[in-house]
Amino acid sequence: MTATDRAPRDGVWDLLAIGGGTAGLVGARTAASFGASVLMVERDRPGGDCLWTGCVPSKALLAAASAAADARGAGRLGVHVDGVRVAFGEVMAHVRGAIATIEPVDSPEAMRAAGVAYMAGTATFTGPASAEIDGVPVRFRQALVATGSDPAVPPIPGLADADPLTSDSVWDLTERPDRLVVLGGGTIGCELGQAFARLGSTVTIVEALDRLMTNEEPDAARLVTEALTGDGATVLTGTPVTAVEGADVVLGDGRRIVADRVLVAVGRRPDTRGLGLDSAGVATTDRGFVTVDAHLRTSNPRIWAAGDVTGHPQFTHVAGVHGSTAASNAVLGLWRAAEVTAIPRVTFTSPEVAAVGLPAGSAGTTTRTRHHDEVDRAITEGRAAGYSRLVLDRRGRVVGATVVGPRAGETLAELTLAVRRGLRARDLAGVMHPYPTWGDGPWNAAVAEVRDQLAGPVARRASRALAATRRRWLDRRASEPRPTPVSAAPGTR
Repeated sequence: MTATDRAPRDGVWDLLAIGGGTAGLVGARTAASFGASVLMVERDRPGGDCLWTGCVPSKALLAAASAAADARGAGRLGVHVDGVRVAFGEVMAHVRGAIATIEPVDSPEAMRAAGVAYMAGTATFTGPASAEIDGVPVRFRQALVATGSDPAVPPIPGLADADPLTSDSVWDLTERPDRLVVLGGGTIGCELGQAFARLGSTVTIVEALDRLMTNEEPDAARLVTEALTGDGATVLTGTPVTAVEGADVVLGDGRRIVADRVLVAVGRRPDTRGLGLDSAGVATTDRGFVTVDAHLRTSNPRIWAAGDVTGHPQFTHVAGVHGSTAASNAVLGLWRAAEVTAIPRVTFTSPEVAAVGLPAGSAGTTTRTRHHDEVDRAITEGRAAGYSRLVLDRRGRVVGATVVGPRAGETLAELTLAVRRGLRARDLAGVMHPYPTWGDGPWNAAVAEVRDQLAGPVARRASRALAATRRRWLDRRASEPRPTPVSAAPGTR
């Protein structure tokens, strides 16, 4: 802490926020905005995974990869670009530039400007309402655990000796690996695998399960697999890795893949190192995640948790919203439940895969799909491989959605609102949408659903009854005497 980070007069902080990632940053700012005295502690650098190793650098890398792919593929539009050259050092400079531009928003100075005291160091609980920060004792009324997660590295023989890359360390590369093997076919593996393939690496993605992106619809996974293959990547599914021997990645069926580098993308584990959760009476799951109730409160009523460390979906937007919810509950005594239903997710491959709510095939639901070869914007851009799918309950409410295609994440925002607010397909269909946009996909799916409803037997009977009523009304009007026209006064119109 600095001289400007003065402790409260009674020496007890209203909120101790441990962790300077998204959940901690948002939670600390939220509490300070209510007038609470807040101390945030970060042992590394504020900004967390999102700024330094996640959202910001990965999307900057994907932007460069997309530019290379668009240049190579522009011939489909009649634009021929010759001699596309990728300067990997310049690409990584762009990545670092994006981080540097955004970094001040999450800096200690920005936190202090928001009324949050900041301290660099490692926090360890010493009791249910006390902690130490590098040996300095601290007391608190409420605390927020927001320490995030780390990449998991499986205990594959020889893997640790191969100096594997993870989503944390891949940003330290100064040269592009010519041969890259990616272990894991989830969101991170697919995004980074496609990016490096487009930037010129020979990429092999190895997934032990029978398909990529097992958390998404099979149709979506198939389109992403086809896109990866089209970008030159090799996709191997149903194939576990059993060992790494020198430069060889050994598969379960005996095949060997030569790799310059191995990128591990098989999931993340909660980071609770040195927190002293036992001393604070904070329970964890068998996988090490901090146990929270529906309001994000832990087994210690003074301590709350948000973000990746809780085991909730590991997205920056979830961490931010849950951090705000937990902090509000902690310092205001509220009992707001954390949002766990309408949680949007996006895999930023090309095509993007965006989804929210219940998946297709859920009990008591039907689906309405619009393939993008029927969407005019997709046709004009020559990117018709994709679809928009609504999942509807028996009352016609949108309870889930999946969009696969360019800008699917932006398209999903409207559908997330629909799921959150219980809107029906006819609510979407009844709102004017701009044309031509990618939003036409879900809109036209909703319009098709409403048209089918109007063509149903009940709707037809209602339409016939309405038509009969209107005919009777017109007949009465026709039989009524018409009023005599009144001549206009001179000089008027």
